[in-house]
Amino acid sequence: MVFISIQEAIKQGKGKVSLHGWCYRERGSNKLRFITLRDSTNIIQCVIEKDKVSEVIWKDAESIGIETALELTGEIKKDERAPTGYEMSITDLHIVGKCDNFPIQKDTSIEFLADNRHLWLRSRKMTAILKIRSTIFGAVHQYFRSRGFYEYQSPIFQPTQAEGGSEVFKVPYFGDSVFLAQTWQLQAEPAIFSLEKIYTLAPSFRAEKSKTSRHLTEYWHAEMEMAWSKFEDIQDHAEGVIKACIKAVLDTNQEELKILERDPKKLEPSLHKPFPRTTYTEIVKELEKKAKMKVEWGKDLRTVEEDILSEWYDTPVIITRYPKIVKAFYMKEDPENPKVVLGFDIIAPEHYGEIVGASQREEDISKIEDNLRKQGENPRDYDFYLDTRRYGSVPHGGFGMGTERVIAWICGLENIKDAIAFPRTPDRYKP
Repeated sequence: MVFISIQEAIKQGKGKVSLHGWCYRERGSNKLRFITLRDSTNIIQCVIEKDKVSEVIWKDAESIGIETALELTGEIKKDERAPTGYEMSITDLHIVGKCDNFPIQKDTSIEFLADNRHLWLRSRKMTAILKIRSTIFGAVHQYFRSRGFYEYQSPIFQPTQAEGGSEVFKVPYFGDSVFLAQTWQLQAEPAIFSLEKIYTLAPSFRAEKSKTSRHLTEYWHAEMEMAWSKFEDIQDHAEGVIKACIKAVLDTNQEELKILERDPKKLEPSLHKPFPRTTYTEIVKELEKKAKMKVEWGKDLRTVEEDILSEWYDTPVIITRYPKIVKAFYMKEDPENPKVVLGFDIIAPEHYGEIVGASQREEDISKIEDNLRKQGENPRDYDFYLDTRRYGSVPHGGFGMGTERVIAWICGLENIKDAIAFPRTPDRYKP
């Protein structure tokens, strides 16, 4: 017996097929049973008629509950009344794994679904999201590899913090202590002097106690570093990889977008139009002019300002040249204005917030040491990093993209927790 997927059976359209999967829905009478079978590819309605099967098969059919694992054989035919337009008349049935009283039923709470995340992954919604997630990860790899970037990994255990002590997970390490990676960057920059153009997809950890719909304590970071770059090069690559993710999803995951009730037309402007590029100073002026919102120059943009900004555009917007005082020690000063840095954030439309943070990296070792001291850090703790400036430094830059934030936006999710299989937050580290 050769088993094929439900989608392959639907494509075949008629004739005898054998499928295996799980019971998604079940109903019927004492003469007729309807089983909706699901696998990773689709669902299909299956009909079992009592007078057309053996007593053993009928008895098994009556015992089937939601999430029972099954092997089914029968004739498939087109039927517009069926959920996916095809129906299968069952001639043989085998229960592989019984399931009594599956915990997840209708009208379950968000907290209950979180407690049973390991089972909720089977839902049509989560299956659709995880397929789109896989597409996006593949698009990131394809984008960078096709442009001559090498995949490179840096350690999760790191000796120094990169972006602020209040957001760092400090963990014991054989009598000493280390930090979980906030970013690959400090250990990635040394590799550009070898490979020149590098990227990664790896987990990052932020010990923020934020409980918003945009934050996770563990998330996946798409990051790149590039030797010999100009500030515009980094912006171009950030825009390029986002467009590559959108295109891949629109090309591959139309059915999943339907399941999620996500209108693909809302994504098309971001694929076909250039992302607007503006400056922090211009945005501060526009917020006061258009929204009557006064933002003191030098203060970072908050969620409320980003939300207003996101309503002005139907694509992501690139905001450059933030005040130096709100950005990391490694960001390069603008040669034309030392109060700002050659850094940028990308804000997604539809209130999805920041999805990319980036900069040209400071090449001047004395400025990096000065920045570290001003942030209360000892430059000697960063000797390995400063060596990259001592021995043949070159212009370079990079960015980090929050993959779950991109997934949440593309899928139209209400909460970033649904963009990853097992979300980690200040309140939850299991299942």
